[in-house]
Amino acid sequence: MSASSDSPSNPQDPNRQPQTGLWAGHAEYIKGAAESTIGSLTGSESWRASGAQDKARARAALQTALEGRDPAKTGYGRAEELAGRLTGCEGMRQEGAASKS
Repeated sequence: MSASSDSPSNPQDPNRQPQTGLWAGHAEYIKGAAESTIGSLTGSESWRASGAQDKARARAALQTALEGRDPAKTGYGRAEELAGRLTGCEGMRQEGAASKS
């Protein structure tokens, strides 16, 4: 099967839903937060730095995934808001709150 323009994995497809990017971005952010926490607890600067880099990459990926997203149509509501609160991801919390209504 070839990668046509209607493929959900084709990043050039204007109809592609950003959910894959959102979930991957949130997972990367959580990974970075965990690494930063481990670094803080152990005093490891390399873990802290790695966590900060992962969180920065995640923020950029999330920003890209959110461009043009209508939270009222594609959001996850309360679950997304709660996940944002638990992980400390303010953007996720805000997107979830926006998609609840």
